[in-house]
Amino acid sequence: MRQHATGWRLRGRLAAGALAVGALVGGTTLAGLAPAGASTALRAARGPVAQTRLGAVRGKTVSGINEFLGIPYAAPPTGKLRWHAPERAARWRAVRDATAFGAHCPQPGSAAGTSENCLFLNVFTKPGAIRAGRPVMVWIHGGALVSGASDSYNPASLVRDGVTVVTLNYRLGALGFLADSALASRTGAAGNYGLMDQQAALRWVKANISRFGGNPRNVTLFGESAGGLSTLSQLVSPGSAGLFQRAIIESGSYNQTQASLASAEASGATFAAKVGCASQPSSSATAACLRAVPVATLVADQNGGAGGYTPNLDGLVLKQSIVTALRTGQFHRVPVVMGTNHDEWRLFVALAQLEGVPAVTAANYQAQIQGTLGVSAAVAAQIAAQYPVASFPSAPVAIGAVGTDAIFACNSLNDVSLMSKFTRTFSYEFNDQNAPQVGFPNVGFPLGADHASELQYVFDPFPPATSALSPAQRVLSAQMKAYWTSQAKRGFPETAGQPLWPLFNAGTQRMLSLDEPRPAVETNFAAEHHCAFWAGIAAQAGVTN
Repeated sequence: MRQHATGWRLRGRLAAGALAVGALVGGTTLAGLAPAGASTALRAARGPVAQTRLGAVRGKTVSGINEFLGIPYAAPPTGKLRWHAPERAARWRAVRDATAFGAHCPQPGSAAGTSENCLFLNVFTKPGAIRAGRPVMVWIHGGALVSGASDSYNPASLVRDGVTVVTLNYRLGALGFLADSALASRTGAAGNYGLMDQQAALRWVKANISRFGGNPRNVTLFGESAGGLSTLSQLVSPGSAGLFQRAIIESGSYNQTQASLASAEASGATFAAKVGCASQPSSSATAACLRAVPVATLVADQNGGAGGYTPNLDGLVLKQSIVTALRTGQFHRVPVVMGTNHDEWRLFVALAQLEGVPAVTAANYQAQIQGTLGVSAAVAAQIAAQYPVASFPSAPVAIGAVGTDAIFACNSLNDVSLMSKFTRTFSYEFNDQNAPQVGFPNVGFPLGADHASELQYVFDPFPPATSALSPAQRVLSAQMKAYWTSQAKRGFPETAGQPLWPLFNAGTQRMLSLDEPRPAVETNFAAEHHCAFWAGIAAQAGVTN
């Protein structure tokens, strides 16, 4: 399935780039909450020092939390290292300043503050040591694998609850996921460099996090949208074995079957021609040509819209599709929390409308279904009959339900059903219909619990911004944060005085509804999201889940 071209900027959740299912824009900052950067005074002040295996770093203490920012976890992927597996960063002698975030990886709509030298991570931890080390949570940002950055998320409340949090950058877009036979490694693998970066960061955590008070034997990998897809990818990647012991996947189930290496390399060859590197006399000449193309050209010409970027089956990082690995139990059997938001797709309907795509109406509803899902007119008619416009407040809300169920909800249910046969699995649905839409313009229909709206409940605003949550929503936020850190601490999401989060099994399909005034168990997810219907549509298309 594919969708019309649409997109959105991370800052303020406003539209700015191209979006496609399979390269889904999923990351967000909380509008206006990103820090402006460390002040000169802060940079000059003495702060906490930690010794890594490559050298010492000096951070800063903010509101009782030690922050070590912009630590290189791999060598700059520039020159000959562009489109190469990440290599070890160079050592440094003097104490390295770690009071400011590192550069963002190159991405559309953002030139200032970006650089190919972007493989940095940040550590947030409480001062003082404990004997066993604190549980560690490693966050992978969303953004369609084409945008986003580590400094958009403030984990202060999670840290205060007793965990150490690491956020990281990884290569994006063509620089992170281009596959071209000319760039193949000695094993023949190409692409998935961004996933390799994530694994390099996890290896850094394993080697160094004890110096920051963390426990390298208790690491939770978590991420949202493209970060959730990345977490799923790491669950099934042989290269991440032993690098994390728990996982939390937020809205990451949209890309179940990855492209073959041959297909990805064919797209790569098209890209090479687009940037002027076609018809080279040899593979080495093609590789040299690609590595000489200016970054701005790569970003401007990289895939967007219906193309986009997704992980591919390179035979090294990924040997089989996610859904295949989950079905056969060939994944890292760690405890997993996985879920979606009730109204995921309404965000993308709104963004398309803001970008000038004709608004969804009863008259064009079936055609919009075709464009959204890439299905035939006959199948679109079946879907329209299953989701009649008259049953919804408006046509945009109707197609929002179509996209939510087809792309997110039922795929997530399928994934947790498969995983629950092999490992301890918990599922949720975020259901706050009144989640704040900070800075988002009125589009004429409610966004509800849309894509990424749960992030403001998991992370904090960066000072001096304050939370947009109501008192009741702040209670829900505290409950969610406690569930998340409990998963990291014990492998069970639980919080005192709140409903027990039921273990998921495919028979009862009990999950937790995250909503105010308090979470509650739900059992009607499959029926509400028409998952039996979508299984039938997939069967018609010859897709096996």
